[in-house]
Amino acid sequence: MRLAVISDIHGNLAALEAVLADIKTRGVDRIVNLGDCVTSPLWPRETFEFLQSLALPTVRGNHDRWIEEFPDDKLSPAGLFARNALTAEQRRALHNLPSQLRLDDGILACHGTPESDTACLLEDALDDGRFVPARRDVLEARLASEPAARVVLCGHSHRPAVVHGPRECLVLNPGSVGCPVFADIPFAAKLEHRSPHARYAILTKGKRGWQVELLAFEYDWEAASARALANNRPDWAHAMLSGYVK
Repeated sequence: MRLAVISDIHGNLAALEAVLADIKTRGVDRIVNLGDCVTSPLWPRETFEFLQSLALPTVRGNHDRWIEEFPDDKLSPAGLFARNALTAEQRRALHNLPSQLRLDDGILACHGTPESDTACLLEDALDDGRFVPARRDVLEARLASEPAARVVLCGHSHRPAVVHGPRECLVLNPGSVGCPVFADIPFAAKLEHRSPHARYAILTKGKRGWQVELLAFEYDWEAASARALANNRPDWAHAMLSGYVK
Protein backbone atom coordinates (compact mmCIF):
# COMPACT_ATOMS: atom_id res chain seq x y z
CA MET A 1 0.00 0.00 0.00
CA ARG A 2 1.16 3.51 -0.86
CA LEU A 3 -0.69 6.32 0.89
CA ALA A 4 -0.18 10.01 0.07
CA VAL A 5 -0.69 12.27 3.10
CA ILE A 6 -1.54 15.94 2.62
CA SER A 7 -2.38 18.56 5.22
CA ASP A 8 -2.83 22.28 5.88
CA ILE A 9 -3.65 23.39 2.34
CA HIS A 10 -5.03 26.70 3.64
CA GLY A 11 -6.72 27.69 0.43
CA ASN A 12 -3.57 27.55 -1.68
CA LEU A 13 -5.02 26.09 -4.85
CA ALA A 14 -1.81 26.54 -6.83
CA ALA A 15 0.15 24.42 -4.33
CA LEU A 16 -2.60 21.82 -4.08
CA GLU A 17 -2.78 21.34 -7.83
CA ALA A 18 0.99 20.94 -8.00
CA VAL A 19 0.99 18.39 -5.17
CA LEU A 20 -1.78 16.34 -6.75
CA ALA A 21 0.00 16.38 -10.12
CA ASP A 22 3.14 15.08 -8.42
CA ILE A 23 1.19 12.40 -6.56
CA LYS A 24 -0.14 11.08 -9.87
CA THR A 25 3.42 10.25 -10.95
CA ARG A 26 4.23 8.17 -7.87
CA GLY A 27 1.94 5.16 -8.01
CA VAL A 28 -0.12 6.06 -4.96
CA ASP A 29 -3.13 3.94 -4.02
CA ARG A 30 -4.93 6.48 -1.85
CA ILE A 31 -4.74 10.08 -0.59
CA VAL A 32 -5.76 11.28 2.87
CA ASN A 33 -6.18 14.94 3.84
CA LEU A 34 -5.51 16.01 7.45
CA GLY A 35 -7.48 19.26 7.36
CA ASP A 36 -7.23 23.05 7.56
CA CYS A 37 -8.41 23.15 4.00
CA VAL A 38 -9.29 26.71 3.06
CA THR A 39 -8.49 29.42 5.64
CA SER A 40 -6.33 32.06 3.93
CA PRO A 41 -6.62 35.18 1.75
CA LEU A 42 -5.86 33.03 -1.32
CA TRP A 43 -8.44 30.78 -3.02
CA PRO A 44 -10.69 29.44 -0.23
CA ARG A 45 -13.83 28.79 -2.27
CA GLU A 46 -11.98 27.47 -5.30
CA THR A 47 -9.97 25.14 -3.07
CA PHE A 48 -13.11 23.89 -1.33
CA GLU A 49 -14.82 23.16 -4.64
CA PHE A 50 -11.77 21.36 -6.01
CA LEU A 51 -11.46 19.21 -2.90
CA GLN A 52 -15.18 18.50 -2.98
CA SER A 53 -14.83 17.15 -6.52
CA LEU A 54 -12.03 14.80 -5.37
CA ALA A 55 -13.96 13.46 -2.34
CA LEU A 56 -10.77 12.56 -0.47
CA PRO A 57 -10.94 11.06 3.03
CA THR A 58 -10.53 14.25 5.05
CA VAL A 59 -10.10 15.11 8.74
CA ARG A 60 -11.51 18.36 10.12
CA GLY A 61 -8.87 20.87 11.16
CA ASN A 62 -9.30 23.58 13.76
CA HIS A 63 -9.74 26.24 11.08
CA ASP A 64 -12.36 24.08 9.34
CA ARG A 65 -14.24 24.03 12.63
CA TRP A 66 -13.73 27.67 13.56
CA ILE A 67 -15.02 28.96 10.23
CA GLU A 68 -18.48 27.75 11.27
CA GLU A 69 -18.35 28.06 15.07
CA PHE A 70 -16.66 31.41 15.73
CA PRO A 71 -18.31 34.84 15.49
CA ASP A 72 -16.70 37.26 13.08
CA ASP A 73 -14.79 39.10 15.80
CA LYS A 74 -13.04 35.91 16.95
CA LEU A 75 -11.83 34.89 13.50
CA SER A 76 -8.46 35.94 12.15
CA PRO A 77 -8.55 38.19 9.06
CA ALA A 78 -7.75 35.14 6.94
CA GLY A 79 -10.54 33.21 8.63
CA LEU A 80 -13.01 36.01 7.99
CA PHE A 81 -11.93 36.22 4.34
CA ALA A 82 -12.52 32.48 3.95
CA ARG A 83 -15.88 32.62 5.76
CA ASN A 84 -17.11 35.35 3.42
CA ALA A 85 -15.88 33.47 0.36
CA LEU A 86 -17.76 30.26 1.21
CA THR A 87 -21.48 29.62 1.22
CA ALA A 88 -23.24 28.59 4.43
CA GLU A 89 -23.58 25.07 3.02
CA GLN A 90 -19.86 24.87 2.28
CA ARG A 91 -18.98 26.05 5.79
CA ARG A 92 -21.26 23.41 7.29
CA ALA A 93 -19.66 20.75 5.11
CA LEU A 94 -16.24 21.64 6.51
CA HIS A 95 -17.57 21.62 10.05
CA ASN A 96 -19.18 18.20 9.52
CA LEU A 97 -15.88 16.54 8.61
CA PRO A 98 -14.79 13.88 11.13
CA SER A 99 -12.25 14.73 13.83
CA GLN A 100 -10.47 11.41 13.19
CA LEU A 101 -10.22 8.79 10.48
CA ARG A 102 -9.26 5.16 11.00
CA LEU A 103 -7.71 3.57 7.95
CA ASP A 104 -6.42 0.07 7.25
CA ASP A 105 -3.32 -1.37 8.93
CA GLY A 106 -3.89 0.43 12.22
CA ILE A 107 -3.51 3.93 10.75
CA LEU A 108 -5.13 6.77 12.68
CA ALA A 109 -5.45 10.18 10.98
CA CYS A 110 -6.06 13.34 13.02
CA HIS A 111 -5.32 17.03 12.61
CA GLY A 112 -3.49 17.87 15.85
CA THR A 113 -3.54 15.11 18.45
CA PRO A 114 -6.07 12.27 18.81
CA GLU A 115 -7.77 14.37 21.51
CA SER A 116 -7.46 17.94 20.18
CA ASP A 117 -7.37 19.81 16.88
CA THR A 118 -5.62 22.82 18.44
CA ALA A 119 -2.67 21.02 20.06
CA CYS A 120 0.42 19.78 18.24
CA LEU A 121 1.32 16.12 18.60
CA LEU A 122 5.08 16.19 18.01
CA GLU A 123 5.94 19.69 19.18
CA ASP A 124 5.61 22.08 22.10
CA ALA A 125 5.39 25.84 21.56
CA LEU A 126 7.77 28.25 23.23
CA ASP A 127 6.58 31.64 24.47
CA ASP A 128 7.80 33.29 21.26
CA GLY A 129 5.84 30.87 19.09
CA ARG A 130 8.72 28.70 17.97
CA PHE A 131 8.35 24.93 18.23
CA VAL A 132 10.59 22.44 19.98
CA PRO A 133 10.23 18.65 19.84
CA ALA A 134 7.97 17.29 22.56
CA ARG A 135 9.59 15.25 25.32
CA ARG A 136 9.07 11.50 25.21
CA ASP A 137 6.76 11.46 28.23
CA VAL A 138 4.64 14.22 26.69
CA LEU A 139 4.29 12.35 23.40
CA GLU A 140 3.42 9.16 25.26
CA ALA A 141 0.66 10.99 27.14
CA ARG A 142 -0.72 12.46 23.91
CA LEU A 143 -0.92 8.99 22.36
CA ALA A 144 -2.18 7.20 25.47
CA SER A 145 -5.77 7.13 24.21
CA GLU A 146 -4.73 5.18 21.10
CA PRO A 147 -2.72 2.16 22.29
CA ALA A 148 -3.65 0.09 19.23
CA ALA A 149 -2.56 2.63 16.62
CA ARG A 150 0.43 1.47 14.58
CA VAL A 151 0.67 4.73 12.60
CA VAL A 152 -0.60 8.17 13.56
CA LEU A 153 -0.87 10.86 10.89
CA CYS A 154 -1.01 14.46 12.13
CA GLY A 155 -0.70 18.00 10.81
CA HIS A 156 -1.42 21.40 12.42
CA SER A 157 2.17 22.51 13.11
CA HIS A 158 3.04 22.77 9.38
CA ARG A 159 6.36 21.07 10.21
CA PRO A 160 7.26 17.77 8.48
CA ALA A 161 8.54 15.06 10.80
CA VAL A 162 8.79 11.30 11.25
CA VAL A 163 9.03 9.87 14.76
CA HIS A 164 9.31 6.30 16.06
CA GLY A 165 7.05 6.79 19.05
CA PRO A 166 5.80 4.75 22.01
CA ARG A 167 4.84 1.11 21.43
CA GLU A 168 6.74 1.30 18.12
CA CYS A 169 4.06 3.61 16.75
CA LEU A 170 5.14 5.60 13.70
CA VAL A 171 4.06 9.25 13.85
CA LEU A 172 4.10 11.24 10.61
CA ASN A 173 3.50 14.93 9.96
CA PRO A 174 3.70 15.65 6.21
CA GLY A 175 4.11 19.41 6.61
CA SER A 176 1.90 21.98 4.91
CA VAL A 177 0.83 21.83 1.28
CA GLY A 178 0.31 25.54 0.91
CA CYS A 179 1.10 27.55 4.04
CA PRO A 180 4.67 27.52 5.39
CA VAL A 181 3.68 30.02 8.07
CA PHE A 182 0.23 31.29 9.06
CA ALA A 183 0.79 35.03 8.75
CA ASP A 184 -2.14 36.04 11.00
CA ILE A 185 -0.60 34.82 14.26
CA PRO A 186 0.74 37.73 16.35
CA PHE A 187 4.32 36.43 16.52
CA ALA A 188 4.60 35.36 12.86
CA ALA A 189 7.21 38.01 12.02
CA LYS A 190 9.46 36.76 14.84
CA LEU A 191 9.63 33.16 13.66
CA GLU A 192 12.67 31.53 12.09
CA HIS A 193 13.37 31.40 8.36
CA ARG A 194 11.35 28.71 6.61
CA SER A 195 10.79 27.56 3.03
CA PRO A 196 7.98 28.32 0.54
CA HIS A 197 7.96 24.79 -0.91
CA ALA A 198 4.78 22.69 -1.17
CA ARG A 199 5.06 19.67 1.09
CA TYR A 200 3.42 16.28 1.49
CA ALA A 201 4.42 12.71 2.35
CA ILE A 202 4.07 9.19 1.03
CA LEU A 203 3.67 6.28 3.43
CA THR A 204 4.47 2.84 2.05
CA LYS A 205 4.00 -0.53 3.72
CA GLY A 206 6.49 -3.10 2.53
CA LYS A 207 8.08 -6.35 3.68
CA ARG A 208 10.31 -4.50 6.14
CA GLY A 209 7.57 -2.35 7.60
CA TRP A 210 6.76 1.29 6.97
CA GLN A 211 8.74 3.61 4.73
CA VAL A 212 8.15 7.37 4.60
CA GLU A 213 9.07 9.87 1.90
CA LEU A 214 8.90 13.54 2.92
CA LEU A 215 8.58 15.63 -0.22
CA ALA A 216 9.17 19.35 -0.75
CA PHE A 217 9.15 20.93 -4.19
CA GLU A 218 8.73 24.17 -6.05
CA TYR A 219 5.38 25.26 -7.45
CA ASP A 220 4.12 28.58 -8.81
CA TRP A 221 4.41 30.43 -5.50
CA GLU A 222 4.60 33.71 -7.40
CA ALA A 223 0.93 33.15 -8.33
CA ALA A 224 0.05 32.50 -4.68
CA SER A 225 1.91 35.64 -3.66
CA ALA A 226 0.17 37.71 -6.31
CA ARG A 227 -3.20 36.39 -5.16
CA ALA A 228 -2.50 37.41 -1.56
CA LEU A 229 -1.36 40.84 -2.68
CA ALA A 230 -4.50 41.29 -4.79
CA ASN A 231 -6.49 40.56 -1.65
CA ASN A 232 -4.62 43.26 0.31
CA ARG A 233 -2.42 40.90 2.33
CA PRO A 234 1.23 41.85 1.68
CA ASP A 235 2.30 39.83 4.74
CA TRP A 236 0.84 36.67 3.20
CA ALA A 237 2.31 37.64 -0.17
CA HIS A 238 5.80 37.76 1.31
CA ALA A 239 5.25 34.48 3.20
CA MET A 240 4.23 32.70 -0.01
CA LEU A 241 7.47 33.80 -1.69
CA SER A 242 9.88 33.25 1.18
CA GLY A 243 8.35 30.92 3.76
CA TYR A 244 8.42 33.57 6.49
CA VAL A 245 6.77 36.88 7.40
CA LYS A 246 9.02 39.93 7.36
